[in-house]
Amino acid sequence: MKIGYFGPAGTFTEEAASQREGELVPYSTIPEVFEAVHSGEVDQGVVPIENSIEGSVGVTLDLLAHQYLLKIKGEIILPISHNLLINPDAELEDIEVVYSHYQPLSQCRLFLEKMGVRTQATRSTAAAAGMIKDNKGAGAIGTRRAAQLYGLKIAAEDIQDHENNMTRFVVIDQEDHAPTGKDKTSVILCLSRDRPGGLYEILGEFAGEDINLTKIESRPSKEKLGSYIFFVDMEGHHKDLKIMKVINRVRSKVGYIKILGSYPQEGDD
Repeated sequence: MKIGYFGPAGTFTEEAASQREGELVPYSTIPEVFEAVHSGEVDQGVVPIENSIEGSVGVTLDLLAHQYLLKIKGEIILPISHNLLINPDAELEDIEVVYSHYQPLSQCRLFLEKMGVRTQATRSTAAAAGMIKDNKGAGAIGTRRAAQLYGLKIAAEDIQDHENNMTRFVVIDQEDHAPTGKDKTSVILCLSRDRPGGLYEILGEFAGEDINLTKIESRPSKEKLGSYIFFVDMEGHHKDLKIMKVINRVRSKVGYIKILGSYPQEGDD
């Protein structure tokens, strides 16, 4: 089993991917992970889809919606603890600039403002750790593993602004997961036309079958201004009878619906 992930080594995505059994293969971008799974270069891929502070990862949603027919086979929910990494011979007061991916920089904004440093966004947290090696005046926000990989020391731990910082990752595959009894299903739908009460009518179909929706999010359809698609997560498997009934009824009321996959539900939601 080969598992592609949004790398390089030392990122939170690698930590999430390491929970799966198989050989880990890093890729530089999220689209590259999707393409590797699509082409069969790897068996599965692990990519971030949502953070409890910063919200959804748009590129992952767009690739699922518009470019690939891949399925979500699993989800991994990872507590995120950010650390300030610096060179072994540096001190906190030496740091003038801090590098990291834009999301950790945003999630640690109060800490960085208190430090009074400049910030610079990078492709990943691990890339930031590699960039600052041997630069006494630079720090990086990254993982403990990144500190080990690049010979850095942890100058400050748990520097995120909010304690309850969680990132949700999805496992993408050619097929989704068989029913387990505690599942979640993700779908995309688009109304055939914008009209008063259109979305309310669709959501009412799920409520009528007592199906709990754990997430509803809109994104531009990329077709025209003011046109949106909706990402919906629900409890249950798409092979469950009541979900099959609702999806069949909804299918006749929307312009488009796509089942992204059913998979074991993690956490309490």
